[in-house]
Amino acid sequence: MSRIAYVNGRYVPHAEAAVHIEDRGYQFADGVYEVCEVTRGYIIDMSRHLDRLDRSLGELAIAWPMSRNALKLVLREVLRRNRVRDGMVYLQVTRGVAKRDHPFPGPATRPSMVVTASRIDPAASRRNADTGIRVITVPDNRWERVDIKTVGLLPNVLARQQAKDAGAQEAWFVDASGVVLEGSATNAWIVTKDGKLVTRQADTGILRGITRTTLFDVAKKLNVTVEERDFTVEEAQSAREAFVTSATKTVMPVVAIDDRPVGNGHPGSVAQALREAFFDVAEKTSA
Repeated sequence: MSRIAYVNGRYVPHAEAAVHIEDRGYQFADGVYEVCEVTRGYIIDMSRHLDRLDRSLGELAIAWPMSRNALKLVLREVLRRNRVRDGMVYLQVTRGVAKRDHPFPGPATRPSMVVTASRIDPAASRRNADTGIRVITVPDNRWERVDIKTVGLLPNVLARQQAKDAGAQEAWFVDASGVVLEGSATNAWIVTKDGKLVTRQADTGILRGITRTTLFDVAKKLNVTVEERDFTVEEAQSAREAFVTSATKTVMPVVAIDDRPVGNGHPGSVAQALREAFFDVAEKTSA
């Protein structure tokens, strides 16, 4: 079965899906996106993802391309047409197509929207969680508004490629003082010796991850204390456990940072417990 994409009001074969060459997302990275996990036929935390989309659009003064309820229908229809029960649905909204010029185009320019869906093998994700992943650290070289989920991801792409070249699966951005900010496509966490979860406070220095937000609810259910504060690379390397969170990885244990083992070099029990409890707490919307 060929894949189907939604592009500006039409469902088209994925191989033929295209936007205009003067779309501002293509020329200026003038757009935002969201990625929702799909598990066993349910869209995970859709309400929170659409709330964040609303915030991102507002921060960039981009109008919604359609009503929130209409967008929910499009997401479900793209999943249905692609028969995705385990995977992800991706949506992107840009300021639209206009003659290339840096200032915003006039109000007649309509936002562009694309939606795609793809399958992810849940067994592969479980295998990764059973073995854990390795991360490297890289200097933070991004713009200051990383709290907006924009499509301007070149520093993230370069960081992830650097991780791949080093035989790792993720890169953590680190500021000039040695504080861990977040991953190229994940939020970063550690577990202290006394079992507390630590993640950086979600201000303009990191993206307020949806899985990160839901994990606060999971931790509360499991009676695990969460601290939002800075932690350094050295503290992370010396921690009891480390892990990352994202919509496509859920809770993924980290077993080494810059080639230094974390804990005993194997996935820890806290991260595994959080991962197992996650879908009991997360919002599940039928696709």
